[in-house]
Amino acid sequence: MEKNSGNGKKKFLFISNVGMIGDLAWQIKKEGNEVKYYIHKNDQKDVCDGFVDKTDSWKDLVEWADVIVFDDTEFGELADRMRKEGKIVVGGSSYTDKLELSREFGQEEMKNSGMTVLPNWNFDDFEEAIKFIRENPGRYVIKPSGLAQNEKELLFIGQEDDGKDVLQVLEHYKKNWSKKIKIFQIQKYASGVEVAIGAFFNGRDFITPVNINFEHKRMFPGEIGPSTGEMGTSMYFSHPNALFNQTLLKMKEKLAESGYVGYIDINCIVNSKGIYPLEFTSRFGYPHISIAIEGILSPWGEFLHAIAGGQKYDLKVKRGFQIGVVIAVPPFPFNDPEAFRKYSEDAAILFKKPNLGGVHLGDVKFVDDDWRLAGNSGYALIVTGSGSTMDGARKQAYHRVKNIMIPNMFYRTDIGLRWYYDSDKMQTWGYLY
Repeated sequence: MEKNSGNGKKKFLFISNVGMIGDLAWQIKKEGNEVKYYIHKNDQKDVCDGFVDKTDSWKDLVEWADVIVFDDTEFGELADRMRKEGKIVVGGSSYTDKLELSREFGQEEMKNSGMTVLPNWNFDDFEEAIKFIRENPGRYVIKPSGLAQNEKELLFIGQEDDGKDVLQVLEHYKKNWSKKIKIFQIQKYASGVEVAIGAFFNGRDFITPVNINFEHKRMFPGEIGPSTGEMGTSMYFSHPNALFNQTLLKMKEKLAESGYVGYIDINCIVNSKGIYPLEFTSRFGYPHISIAIEGILSPWGEFLHAIAGGQKYDLKVKRGFQIGVVIAVPPFPFNDPEAFRKYSEDAAILFKKPNLGGVHLGDVKFVDDDWRLAGNSGYALIVTGSGSTMDGARKQAYHRVKNIMIPNMFYRTDIGLRWYYDSDKMQTWGYLY
């Protein structure tokens, strides 16, 4: 057993572009640590007001902080520089930013580390991609690279074996999105179970247990409708298994060379033929981090301080399963500030009973003793549950959802249901041992 270190209350500085890390900041504050939170984007600056202390000048607090936490990609170069200056940092590196933001680079690094990747082709010209599909009919997936991949509705999974639907989408993107989508990838489609394997990294090695999670990306139950990034996730913590050993573990040396500290995962398709890694998430995931808060028993302030200092840590987690359900309002998942002002701005979040168990912060604020919507995304809350079985976790989470009232709120009702057939397949194929 590794001895936990970093006892005592610490000072945490959270730095964000669009305000995604507030729930973790709130958790660390509730543990008794001092927290300051900086959000760069003006229309998101009110996110988490009243829950944690905010600052408009993070540079003035660098020397004050014991731990500096970055919540997203694009901070890697800054994090690298701070580490060289002796700061204790949780966040990316220039290398891991590139892993996520450049699909071509990410796939090459997977291949170079010994993983088996699906055939893929990268383009910066729509006409060239259209010509390729016409000459090579088949079922493909279109994946924008760079910042355009944050527009989750642009990812398109072809349904037709001759690729005609992909051709139609490429023609549409050429006409309407060519200024935003500069580079994109066409990937061969593979059927199977979509699963992500992730773990925390302390700059030198992985912290176990690892995390196995199943994202539910589309807006409606049954994986119907536009891609939202995520409407909810089911997960559990596990000893290192075949899925981890054949994917993420192979990245250990390169992550250590880059100095990366934080959570990282690889989204995969698995079937009877093998494990096919699709893409990296080299940062905290959302809503993943809120569901991890539900499942991790160790104090988060102590844990992050330890791994940021390169220390091993005996991470304590709940047995069983966790799920998280995203509660959203219009215009989510689309970017439409005018629609947010019309339907959702400053709307009250009400609780039928004064029970906040499993309630995690999205874009909300606490004003005049009321929870209210903040920002303009419509990403309101994440509601979590745990159980010794997936069914138990589902029952607890959805019981908690019923306690919440927000005008025009919506959520998926099937988070976790995929587990019953996905897990059978993965057990049969031997990836969970």
